[in-house]
Amino acid sequence: MSETQIVTDFLSALEDLDIDRALTYAAPEIVYQNVPLPPARGLPAVEKTLRAMSRYGTGFEARVHHIASNGPVVLTERTDVLEAGAWRAEFWVCGTFKVHDDRITLWRDYFDWTTFMAASVKGLGGVLLSALSPRPKRRSQT
Repeated sequence: MSETQIVTDFLSALEDLDIDRALTYAAPEIVYQNVPLPPARGLPAVEKTLRAMSRYGTGFEARVHHIASNGPVVLTERTDVLEAGAWRAEFWVCGTFKVHDDRITLWRDYFDWTTFMAASVKGLGGVLLSALSPRPKRRSQT
């Protein structure tokens, strides 16, 4: 399997919120980092992080706009969509993956915190609007 296919299959597993399947693409020594946050080092730490995300999140989408590889390095330019109930945030992400022996050894995502925060606030606005909007009345069946 190509390095690009491994990365896209990994992202697809995350979109399905299938952490067990996603972890099959990860090497025991994997390092995962959302820059500038501290990295999660090793499979147990990455698994803990992903399970925490899936516990609070109800949906994830990785819209890959561009993907390129050079040997073991795969670069993705994408829009990530995070959902937690009615809250939804879409923001640009650039990801670097390193793949060795068909397993991801490095997953590093870069994104703009200002854009992420703006998307989060917009998502909260959507939650408030849906909570405040009148619900259609049900017709009684006779």
